[in-house]
Amino acid sequence: MTAIKRRRRPHLVSTPMRKKGVVTIPQDIREQLDLQEGDQLVVAIEDGRIVLTPASVIPDDQAWFWTPEWQAKEQEVDEALAEGGRGEVYDDGESFLRALADDAGLDAEEIQRRADV
Repeated sequence: MTAIKRRRRPHLVSTPMRKKGVVTIPQDIREQLDLQEGDQLVVAIEDGRIVLTPASVIPDDQAWFWTPEWQAKEQEVDEALAEGGRGEVYDDGESFLRALADDAGLDAEEIQRRADV
């Protein structure tokens, strides 16, 4: 009897489905997609296939707000407000832009020109 030669498909990885439909995503795939325990996945059926897509709980255009640097600034403001601080108040937009220009070491007219665009 001749042995049947099976063709390997190295680009395909299989994983068994266990009780209650639990499937383990292989570690190398989790690492490539930076998936962590607790991450949400969107489950869909496309052309008779099960498709798992990482779901971003935070929209990509708002991710900057949740960076550690921004959150540290938010905490700083919250603490200042709790202590009764209000920050600096400006009478008009022009004085506000002038203060921004001074803080950034830029020319106030340049800031105004950029704001008018």
